[in-house]
Parts: sequence; structure tokens; C-alpha cells
Amino acid sequence: MYRENFMRRAIEISRQALDTPGTEPFGCVIVKDDAIVGEGLNHSLAHYDPTSHGEVEAIRDACRRLECVDLTGCELYTSCEPCAMCVATMEVAGISKLYYAASMNQAGVAFASLNRRERHPIDVDRLRAEAGALVEDRAMPSQQAMEGEAVAILDSWVKARKAATASAG
Repeated sequence: MYRENFMRRAIEISRQALDTPGTEPFGCVIVKDDAIVGEGLNHSLAHYDPTSHGEVEAIRDACRRLECVDLTGCELYTSCEPCAMCVATMEVAGISKLYYAASMNQAGVAFASLNRRERHPIDVDRLRAEAGALVEDRAMPSQQAMEGEAVAILDSWVKARKAATASAG
């Protein structure tokens, strides 16, 4: 259930970008059992990390604090509608519900007057299309190579995992 105090905290975190070089105004909190378990602010420019979005940082923080990679049952509050990368991360982590303040379109309008050097630009429509496309249908050229060796490692890892589970149970 939506709680205004959590959205206020996400927006408060985004406000930190007004005074913190290398950050952008995208803040996020992860909530579990009515308590904040993770927080994040976009540090893409400061960390030279294009994946350092507020949502991804909050998910990383929550996973570290909870010592898990499954955030099923957690809710995510963010100051802006998440991009496709963040949505994919939310899906992988198991986030159960999303609450956002500004829409992607509203952020685009606010950022429209900035040049490329003043921000970390994302072509939202292209990102959505590429993230959902099969590898052979993406614009980025790709080629599969050495799949036999890679699959052998995957198979070995699964066998070892099954053996460890069988001996523990």
C-alpha cells in the first residue's frame, strides 16, 4: 500500500543531486515490511558507471543489508519512472510493487535543454525496444562464439549445485 513518507524520502534523496557533483536527481528507496531497507541516488557520472541509477543503487543496498538477492515482497519508491534497465533489475530482484513520482516524459521535458556533456543521456524508446528484442533482432551487432566451453561450465556449475543440495538435504 502506498505510503507518502517513502515517496517523500525518495524525492529527498533525489534533491541531494542539487549539491552533489556527479549525481543526477533520481532517488529511490526499497521498502520491506513498512521499513526502508535500501536507498539509492544516481551516481552514474561520479562513478563512471552507466548502471549507477537510483533504483539499481537502492536494490544493491537492500540486497547487501538483507544479505540476499531476492527482494520478493519489497516495494520500490522512486522519484522518476524507471528506465528499461532499472525495470529489468527490478524484475530480476523480485520487486513486488513500483511507485514513482515524475514520469519518463516529464523528466525528458525537464532535461531537454541540456547538452550531452551536461547529463547522461538515455534514448528511452530505443532502450525499451532493444531490451525487449531477441539478440538477433537488436540494432547492436552480435556474434556467438565458444558456446561449447561456456555451456560446459554452466553444466558443471549446475551439477555441483545439485550435488551440494543433495548432500545437505
